[in-house]
Parts: sequence; C-alpha cells; structure tokens
Amino acid sequence: MQAENRSQPKPGKPPVVNLKKPQTFALANGLKVMIVENHKLPRVTFNLTIDNPPFAEDSKKGVDELCSNLIGSGNLKITKDDFNEEVDFLGANINFNSHGASASALSKYSGRVLQLLTYGALYPNFTQEEFDKEKAKLLEAIKSQEKNVSAIANRVVNTLAFGIDHPAGEYITQETLNNVTLADVKANYTAHFAPENTYLVIIGDIKYKEVKPIVEKLFGSWKRANTPITNYTAPQNVPFTQINFIDVPNAVQSEISLVNTIDLKMADEDFFPAAIATFILGGDYNSYLNMNLREEHGWTYGANTSIGAGKYVSKLKSNSSIRTTATDSAVVEFIKEIKRIRTEKVSEDLLKEVKAGYIGRFVMQVEKPNTIARYALNVETEELAPDFYENYIKRITAVTAKDILKAANKYFLIDNTRIIIAGKGADVIPGLEKLNIPLFYFDKYGRPTDRPSIK
Repeated sequence: MQAENRSQPKPGKPPVVNLKKPQTFALANGLKVMIVENHKLPRVTFNLTIDNPPFAEDSKKGVDELCSNLIGSGNLKITKDDFNEEVDFLGANINFNSHGASASALSKYSGRVLQLLTYGALYPNFTQEEFDKEKAKLLEAIKSQEKNVSAIANRVVNTLAFGIDHPAGEYITQETLNNVTLADVKANYTAHFAPENTYLVIIGDIKYKEVKPIVEKLFGSWKRANTPITNYTAPQNVPFTQINFIDVPNAVQSEISLVNTIDLKMADEDFFPAAIATFILGGDYNSYLNMNLREEHGWTYGANTSIGAGKYVSKLKSNSSIRTTATDSAVVEFIKEIKRIRTEKVSEDLLKEVKAGYIGRFVMQVEKPNTIARYALNVETEELAPDFYENYIKRITAVTAKDILKAANKYFLIDNTRIIIAGKGADVIPGLEKLNIPLFYFDKYGRPTDRPSIK
C-alpha cells in the first residue's frame, strides 16, 4: 500500500490587491472629499470623519459623550419622527456621533440620504428634554459599574498609563457629569464639529461628476470654527517594573494588565513587525500568553495583547482575567512570556501561520466599502505612502523573526511596565508581596492610597 502523504501543501503566491484611488476635491471651508466609484452593487456609503486632535474635558468630562449621544436626536430641518420614518422608508442606515456621521443606502436614494445626513450632523436641535434623558442614562450606567471589576480596571489602566490630566487618562464620574449643562454641549459642538479637519469619503454606485455639485451645495455653507488645539505633556513610562494594585473586595477573579505607553505610527518602518509581534504574544488562540495561561495552567478563559498605533501616543497592553488563587503565579508567567518574545526568535512555522492569518483577514476585508473608506482616510490622516495598502501584503510577507525581536525590544518595555491588578486584596496581596516586585496601592479612581488592611 502506498504511504499517505501528510505534508502540508505549499502556500500559493500572495494575492494581488488593487485598490481604486479616490477622486478628490476640497471645499473652501476645508472639508476634504474623497469619492471612489464602484458600480458592482447599487449601493452607496458615506463616511464623514472629523479628525480633530484629542482634548481634555477636565471638570466637565462627559460633555463630548453627551454631545455624541444627542447628535441625530432631532434637527432643525424636519421633526425627529419624520426623520426616522423617512430613513426607515428608504431602507437606509444613518448614524451620528461627535466625531462625524455615516450612512448607507441604495444608490437611487443617495442624494436624499446624504441630505438627511447633513440635517442631523450640521443642524442638530439640542433640546433640554433629550439632554436630560441622555444624562440620566449615563448616570445610571456609571452607577451600575460602581463595583464592576473590569470597568474599574480599564479606568485605572488608562489613568495610570496616561495621567488624569491627559485626554486618554481622564474618566467620567457622577460629579463631572453633573457639572455639564445643555449650554456646554452646544458649546462643545460649535467648537469641535467643524469642517476644517474633516473628511467625507463616498464609495459606491455613484458618479463623481454627479455627486460633486450635490456635496458642494449641502456642505458649502458649513462654517469653519478654527477648533482650538491643545498640546499635552507626553505620558512617561515608569522607571522600573512595578505592581499597581487596586483593592476590589467583591472581586471573584483578578484583572491583570501589563501596560506601557508607546509612540508607534502606521508609517513607521517597524509598524508591521510590531503588529505581528503583538499577535504572536497575545493575538489569537495559539499565542504565547494564551497557550501558557489558559492551555498549560488553566487559570483563565483567554489572554490577549493589543497595541495602539497612530498620530498620538497610545499603549501596549497584555491582559487577562485570572483565577484569584493564581494571581501571583500569573504575574510571573506574563513577565516570562514578554521576556521570551524579546529574547527568543519566533519559530518559522508560527511566524508563517500568523502572517498567513494577517493576509487572509486583509483580503477578506478589502472588498468592504467601510474598509476601503477607512483605508482612504488612513492614507490622508496618518500620512501614509499612496501605495501603503497595495504593498500591505508584501510588507507583511517580508517580516522576519529578526524583525520581530527588534520590534519587541523597542516596544515591549518589560523593565518600564506597570503591572496593574484589580482584585480582592485579602486573597492576593500576601502572594504578590513575595514576588519582590515593588508594590504600590491605588483606589478605584487611580489615586494613591495605603495598603489595605488584611483580615
């Protein structure tokens, strides 16, 4: 009998991706418009994105979220009920927030749908009644998360990593929300919902020559606001590895996050090696952290790592919800795996598997209108090369195990990492104190506090 050939099939050539370049124009008010004609389906999508730099809200944190929730809840052109009924009748989908709007519909209704989008986005009717409703909802949500260990952990992670005075580190409380008035929401909208840093991406079964005059008519009267730009001190990583502990007496497991801030841009040469290194450490089922903490030890349902990249400082975070009794042991294993990816070359088999997964997901997404819109926007806002996405697969394929090591050593700063743990102090502090890692205590808002008494 002939032996069965169980060798893996050789991968074929990477697919070639051809992304249509948008046709562009700009209005006098600063709005930049990108149009991609795609006549495969009789549909069109609109994405309006305001690319303002982040800003802190200080004692009125929550004003931007309230503004976001109120935009689209009524406008000055037609009643709220008539607006919603017409959107339903047209089979359209329209969404609004404080940083833009989006819509999709059959192309034969594209003109009216774009007009409805401008009604909601450019002519909002902020009423006291709607404001009171949304404020009550947010206050209720804050109360419901008062003892939520995951919510507490996420809040403190950002506060400690970025600082309470940084836009990425501040958080909403009942006090800051109660400081916000309807006048504050209107002022926030006027100052930040403006055309000068805004992009309108239109993709689908439309013609450039036909849609251009419509856009000019609908958006031409949108006035510039000269949005204020505030510069913030860049957050600094801690000078040594340390545990920052938040005592949550009702916790039934420990939320562990290892965090450091990074400055990684999509245009950087090491963007792809850093992204792939992140995936290898904690991106999927076969990642180092998941295989260790879940498969080998059974301490968790899953562990993951995420990395931020963009124009502004972001963070690298590895985290998991860990069984309380294994908290100190899990900290040791987290550190071990991060040191491993910094010192040990990833196997060629795993690297090929991860790269193949990246390429597969990219190819699957690239046909979607929202994806094409996001890519077109990224090229503009992230200052990417015009052929960035055409070369996406090529650049992933070119990443080597040596590149992974280099990127991991640059961004996975284990010697400057906060190990932030939210858990039941009485059960886990004695074990953590034996690790010989400096241990500091914080309350559930990220403020330094004393070591909790353990009974």
